[in-house]
Amino acid sequence: MDTLQNMRVFVRVVEAGSFTGAAQHLNTTTAYASRAVSDLEAHLRTRLLNRTTRRIALTEAGERYLQRCEQILAYVDQAEAEASDAHARPSGKLKVHAMTSFGQHYVVPAVGRYQERYPEVHVELTLAQRMPDLLDEGFDVSLTLATGLPDSGLVSQRLGSAFSVACASPAYLEKHGVPHTPADLEHHSCLQMVTPVFPPDKWTFDGPNGEETITLGPATFQVNVAEAMAVAVASGMGVGLIPIYSAISGLRKGELVRLLPDYTSQEMNLYALYPSRQYLDAKIRTWIEHLRDELPTTLAVDQAELREFART
Repeated sequence: MDTLQNMRVFVRVVEAGSFTGAAQHLNTTTAYASRAVSDLEAHLRTRLLNRTTRRIALTEAGERYLQRCEQILAYVDQAEAEASDAHARPSGKLKVHAMTSFGQHYVVPAVGRYQERYPEVHVELTLAQRMPDLLDEGFDVSLTLATGLPDSGLVSQRLGSAFSVACASPAYLEKHGVPHTPADLEHHSCLQMVTPVFPPDKWTFDGPNGEETITLGPATFQVNVAEAMAVAVASGMGVGLIPIYSAISGLRKGELVRLLPDYTSQEMNLYALYPSRQYLDAKIRTWIEHLRDELPTTLAVDQAELREFART
């Protein structure tokens, strides 16, 4: 028995004053309306209406039950309206995950511009190197960098790509000389980034001669966050592979020098991941659209600027 629907029929019968009037309003038959109320009474084991051939009247129990039905149905209608509104109008909390350094440089500014357009959305951003479980941890969207994605059942949108470049400080280069090929790096102090994707002791470069891989000696310094690697390189500790988004600020300030300008390394795709396409909440849909419009352009601008550094 559909109790909620039968409650709606019962309320409509009382409002119309007859089963026939209620049936006309609900676009159904008088027999259906009568049976719905009878089923409700059988379920409750209580008479709600006294019936004659000419009129109906509420019993005392029916009067009390009518008040509760009206309250319940009003709450249900309100809940349905709010849920439908969530599909149409961005509002409420948007829980976002992003990789740490990438999130600092690109996602935080994107959040600010998104909230200028949708001030009723409150963004809760978590920056972490690991890939979270979206369903278990309650994230609406995760922004992750990866060479490829496993079959997870999540919906993915590719938003662009990013790569790393070899950098050193001016002071380090003055003391140790400038490497001109990937093989030259084997004679330098190479600082190693620990990531789940790339082995820290092997650097693979894409350049004029295709892929070239070098094997590094024992690490004098390892770190797992790109920002920390940029600080270490800028302080003169050695040569490091730094993602473009973490290197660009130091390059602008002259704290870093890009090495091997014809080479890039550790290219990864940027994906937005979210649980489902169906009945997508408006805040998630508009956030994905915002990222799709903004991030590829931002990445392209930084990569174009990087080429300017390569020519200097």
